[in-house]
Amino acid sequence: MTTPSTPGDGPLDPSLSAIMSERRQLINLAYRLLGSLSDAEDVVQETYARWYAMSAQRQEAIESPGAWLTRVASRICLDLLGSARARRERYVGEWVPEPLPGSTEWIDGHPGGATADPDDPADRVTLDESINMAFLVVLESMTPAERVAFILHDVFRYSFAEVAEIVGRTPAACRQLASSARRRVRASQAPATPVTRQADLVRDFKRAWEAKDIGALVGLLDPGATMISDGGGLVSAVLRPIEGGEQIARYIVAIADLAPGLTIVERTINGQPGLVAQHDGVTVTVAAFDAPGDRIKHIWAVRNPEKLRPWTAEPQRTPRTAPDREAEKS
Repeated sequence: MTTPSTPGDGPLDPSLSAIMSERRQLINLAYRLLGSLSDAEDVVQETYARWYAMSAQRQEAIESPGAWLTRVASRICLDLLGSARARRERYVGEWVPEPLPGSTEWIDGHPGGATADPDDPADRVTLDESINMAFLVVLESMTPAERVAFILHDVFRYSFAEVAEIVGRTPAACRQLASSARRRVRASQAPATPVTRQADLVRDFKRAWEAKDIGALVGLLDPGATMISDGGGLVSAVLRPIEGGEQIARYIVAIADLAPGLTIVERTINGQPGLVAQHDGVTVTVAAFDAPGDRIKHIWAVRNPEKLRPWTAEPQRTPRTAPDREAEKS
């Protein structure tokens, strides 16, 4: 979304700069709520459209524009989450959250002055943890209200009083929603593996894949590993999860046989080590990994080209995030 123009050729209105400075925070929030960067950008665009549709008098009467923008964006996301399940029932094959290139630009947002309840547990999710693929997949199992309450409170540190105003329930009800969501997250969590160890496992997986070494791949995969491929009905992809380390290894090698000239590169995907497959310099698959312990437990391979736009815009360079591109326009 481009920055709205203002009459005249003078310097940018300070109040306009303050409003637009909230954009990155809003995208950070909306992405975690929706699992889609493209949808998050649409939400932020709609949020700003509603702000600029108000008269100057109404805008001036709002004590905290940043809080107003957050409330509106969160409510739009809540509505979208309510309809997302019906849309995904019609989705061809498995649905995987949209992968993000890199991580730095997506973990340094701050809650913009929101205050968490002082009696809440101290082990809340941090911003960098809240974008890894395994975490986003768990969020998909939550109800819309659970997801919004949990992300706003446990990740972005909003108080339950503020969450209640957004969700339309009492603070006590929002506390229960966040607690239920927290239990889901904890039930799915495995002991953390150091990033360096994860990177070694993914690198070894890459080498074994390139060598078409089924035995080495099986050794890197948990016997109960699962691989999910998301093509969205737009490109070829397995419509059901592949279960078992050996089955995944054989499938991976078959892909290498069917796609000669495929280049596999190491990339940071949602803050974690991952692999990107390119054909003629164009990204065709982004694979995120979950590797608790010493073996790979889950692989999420995103092939849907609509979810790979941030990766295909500049195939020969490290992809930039949407906020980077917007900054260059301004």
